[in-house]
Amino acid sequence: MWSCGWPAPAKINLFLHVTGRRDDGYHTLQTLFQFLDFGDGLSYLVRRDGVVRRVFGMTAVPEGEDLAIRAAQRLREYAGIRGGADIAVTKRLPAGGGLGGGSSDAATTLVALNHLWQAGLDRADLKEIALELGADVPVFVHGHAAWAEGVGEWLTDAEPREPWYLVIVPPVSVPTASIFGAPELTRDRAPITIRDFLSGGGENVCEMPVRHRFPAVAEALDWLAAQGVQPHLSGTGASVFAAFRDESEARLARASLPSRWNGFVARGANRSPLATRVRALVEG
Repeated sequence: MWSCGWPAPAKINLFLHVTGRRDDGYHTLQTLFQFLDFGDGLSYLVRRDGVVRRVFGMTAVPEGEDLAIRAAQRLREYAGIRGGADIAVTKRLPAGGGLGGGSSDAATTLVALNHLWQAGLDRADLKEIALELGADVPVFVHGHAAWAEGVGEWLTDAEPREPWYLVIVPPVSVPTASIFGAPELTRDRAPITIRDFLSGGGENVCEMPVRHRFPAVAEALDWLAAQGVQPHLSGTGASVFAAFRDESEARLARASLPSRWNGFVARGANRSPLATRVRALVEG
């Protein structure tokens, strides 16, 4: 039987600083991750033959490059699982949008198949696998809004406010590598504290390089600012967002969004919808 309705929520970065660069080329960061009550949905069918395959999802992404498939295969290797799985992904999050869609799909797959395969791994094990798959994957396994450092793997639970957001998705995909390779990217921001952030500190240092290279993103940021709210870039983009006083104001702004842009309204969630699903399984 299919196990359906596994959420793979979006994330936003409430700020993003690059604080340095390691010898292996990876940038060290500070950021604050928060989830949204909006995202992809995944379903799984356990197989006995050891085959892992995608039966529904993003056909534009080769199956071998699909992070959900890679997550399942790595989990099998790590835990010594003999079974397999069919994976169906209902995509709502855009590729290259800075909302963590592929990373979230991978994390949900690790968590869901750990349960369905009865692999018995704890969250620390899953986060170890997650980091192999990408710097954003561990926070989705972590399941709580988090202050992140290192390359994104050092996570401390945080409790930012949970407002209603309007998220705009311009019709472009921003390659993360091109932004982290931008000559004008600030790579030496001094570390700040959570208290600094809550007092108004912090910005997304990727915003300026993205503005320079992707006029559609700059236009969306400026449109949000014209609505009287503070616009933000999520990750390296392309998605931009702003917090509103309540759901009705966010939906009113969404209704006036230019037709050439996609957008959605969602609430910030400090507990991931995936973590809520897992808790219900454990308690049920």
